[in-house]
Amino acid sequence: MNKYELVYIVDAHSAQGTKDEIAKQVADALAKSEIKVVNTQLWLDRHKMSFNIQKIAEGTYYLLNLEAKTSSIAKLHTALRLNEQVLRFMTVKADAPKA
Repeated sequence: MNKYELVYIVDAHSAQGTKDEIAKQVADALAKSEIKVVNTQLWLDRHKMSFNIQKIAEGTYYLLNLEAKTSSIAKLHTALRLNEQVLRFMTVKADAPKA
């Protein structure tokens, strides 16, 4: 299993209930893709983005630490692309700390 970090952005002006529903949808996509979530946190709330995405200027950023196979990450990307409420997402492979 490889370690990954996932960051996704949602509209900062959405109601808290909507943000919670999006987080639940992402969690469901992770479960369907057989990905283990190590840590989840709200990274930035109401952060001004460098450029507008779909005419939205501020976003809420969520950071997740994951353990998964490479094929599972591909399935997750497909699910996130289909969710129109996720403005952007990025997954990076976390390197092991160097001794």
